Amino acid sequence: MIGAAEVVGILLQAFSSLLLLVLLLRFLLQLVGADFYNPISQLLNRITNPLLSPLRRVVPRFRRQDLSPLVLLLLVQMLCMVGMLALYGRPLPGLPMLLAWALVGVLVLTLNLYFFILLAVIILSWVAPGSAHPMVRLMYQLCAPVMAPFRAMLPPMGGLDLSPILLFIAINILENLLLRLALGMGLEPALVAGW
Repeated sequence: MIGAAEVVGILLQAFSSLLLLVLLLRFLLQLVGADFYNPISQLLNRITNPLLSPLRRVVPRFRRQDLSPLVLLLLVQMLCMVGMLALYGRPLPGLPMLLAWALVGVLVLTLNLYFFILLAVIILSWVAPGSAHPMVRLMYQLCAPVMAPFRAMLPPMGGLDLSPILLFIAINILENLLLRLALGMGLEPALVAGW
């Protein structure tokens, strides 16, 4: 039998994960310089602008990058963790530790997002090569800068691209390192939205 605290925890995790995913996509699309006029980019901008507008007054830009989505990502992750800790009656860590936990959570979410985007890109390259769907174009724009260093390491193989395999291995190694780091800091993966 599932208790009320577990149901609230599941709902909190689901809502937080969805909000974090939208904010992370907004930040990453801006970071890689994806097509701003893509309908999906426009939708993400319309969804997140009400949340980010107040933060933009406080958070400075770094070069040409708007850091307010990143700041809001960390704040939402921290609030989710505080909610989960309070829900299960666990003590709250200090603010520096909570911020470190939130940073680990955002990094894990980023790795998970790239894992699934890369998997989708590989499947789409077999099923619908050259698709002009806006979501497919955004996925390619997100993956291209990440796969470029791996493509540069491999010699030309006659049209065969093995860089996704190297990227999958790198994602797996980084996730394992983050898991060890999280456990070393006393962070349980169940507290992190998107893990």
